Amino acid sequence: MIEIKNISKSFGALKALNNLSIKVEKGEFYSLLGPNGAGKTSCINMIGGLLQASSGDIFIDGKSVFKESKAIKSKIGIVPQEIALYNDLSALENLRFWGKINGVKKEHLSARIEQILAFLDLSAHQQKNISTFSGGMKRRINIAAALLHEPQVLFMDEPTVGIDPQSRLFIYEIFEKLHQQGITIFYTSHNMEEVERLSDRIGIIDHGQLIAEGSMTQLKKEHHLHESLEISWKAQAIPTLLEPWLKENFASYSLQKNQLNIDSHKPTQDLVIILQQLEKHGLHVQSAEVKKVNLESLFLALTGKKLRE
Repeated sequence: MIEIKNISKSFGALKALNNLSIKVEKGEFYSLLGPNGAGKTSCINMIGGLLQASSGDIFIDGKSVFKESKAIKSKIGIVPQEIALYNDLSALENLRFWGKINGVKKEHLSARIEQILAFLDLSAHQQKNISTFSGGMKRRINIAAALLHEPQVLFMDEPTVGIDPQSRLFIYEIFEKLHQQGITIFYTSHNMEEVERLSDRIGIIDHGQLIAEGSMTQLKKEHHLHESLEISWKAQAIPTLLEPWLKENFASYSLQKNQLNIDSHKPTQDLVIILQQLEKHGLHVQSAEVKKVNLESLFLALTGKKLRE
């Protein structure tokens, strides 16, 4: 459904995208992650016709974004990072404007607006000016504007930035419903939790290149990342026989004066064995924790950076 093919984009000496290629299947929820400046927004802007590639092409349903933009306009909806609404107009007036821009026929527009407002739980607020809306409500209207013409593909660039947790959870549910309806979704975000929750597959880019791609399960397996155990005890001398036992039983561990970290394929079972061994050596455990591999730890392992760096 979406094919980004050998796309490069330079801004003077800076190469924002470097021969990037991505394929997204019909109905898939695909999230693109990368540090600030990695090229995510450049990618979205090219799809929206706001930016030309230095080389390469992007195809939507087999048609070129750069050469056949009119043919694909009705197929795609774009939710930009910035709120694309007029503050001095009502929600209804904003949606009428965007409906016309996106080619919704006049005779269908009112019914479609009514349907979308109900879907986003905003019907009661349609006559209010956008300037009176909370951040979460503005984000929902921003999404509504992209859905009016019933696109097959939705591109979203950090659509939940700057909103409260309750609004964010409601918007997650909206995205999950859109996914269930079979809409293809291409997504960027700095929120690891939402990407992990929503995505079928995740692509990670750094310095304009795709460095990893797959489901969370695939990425963990491919990059040999495992859950770990973190155990600490009251500061005291480490028994002489403890480290030889660790070397014999675990391939990867870190032992400090009062803390032990171990990579583990079966953390629950290993934890019981380790606690018994520590007790045997007279160490009084203060805390023990199983640390899951999440998207943030995976991203850090692959890029050496936190997402916002």
